[in-house]
Amino acid sequence: MLRVTLRGAGLPTVTLGSGETLFFGRSPDRAVPEESPENALRITAIALPRCAPHVSRVLGELIVGEEIARLRWHGSGETQVSSLFDAPGGARRVTVTEGMSLLLDEGENQLVVMRGRLAGDTYDDLSVSIEVTPSGSGPVVARPRPDADDADDGATAPAPMLPRHSREWYVALALAEPWLSGTDDYPRPPSNREIYERILYWHGYAWNLERAQRVDDAIRSISALAFGPKDDPFRAGSGRAQNVRFAIGRRTAEIRLVTTDDLDEAERAAARRNVPPPRA
Repeated sequence: MLRVTLRGAGLPTVTLGSGETLFFGRSPDRAVPEESPENALRITAIALPRCAPHVSRVLGELIVGEEIARLRWHGSGETQVSSLFDAPGGARRVTVTEGMSLLLDEGENQLVVMRGRLAGDTYDDLSVSIEVTPSGSGPVVARPRPDADDADDGATAPAPMLPRHSREWYVALALAEPWLSGTDDYPRPPSNREIYERILYWHGYAWNLERAQRVDDAIRSISALAFGPKDDPFRAGSGRAQNVRFAIGRRTAEIRLVTTDDLDEAERAAARRNVPPPRA
């Protein structure tokens, strides 16, 4: 028998026992099937507070069995799950996308929805803790269920993205290329000159990016969109510039500001123009 406890900022503690299922997200109550009263007690829903409008109505489905707890992900955005357990090194961190299922480790599992929490006119990461423990003798905490009259009926909005084929879009593509191409053991992020040359190769026109300051300005804009004001490394004012750029490149790929399809498109465009790639 298992007990699973879900916690988050502004969220009442939710506890599930074996045989129960919980839907959670921006407005998940409509995902609960209309069944018998007996089944209704075992399938519930809870809305996460302060969700951004681009967060899916149903993010996850938490299913508690007799011996395992499974997270089935329904959200359209990328989310990271990390956990700690008794093993050498003892940690794992995976990115889940729509349609994936994941067995949760015993102990605490941290779920981070990137840019999922509304913070004024911008976005922060939304964090939820899911703790899996063997069932004890204490009572199960009652779980709130949203009133249908208070449910959010608004359709899920698109996530904020860079304008396609804009200057910042191409800079983001150059920054994230190591992660998109599977060469993320690259020893350092690309320099301003390398970013300029990659964009000139892909697009044939590189705006004013031969000027290093213009590349830096574009990277700052990308960082603000990728991290939000709370976690923007440029606002933190610490760390080496190369480390900051490395973090931005990785985050840009993680939240899919640019994708492998975008990289393939850029490479095909360069091939059609029949131009040689810049030297590595």
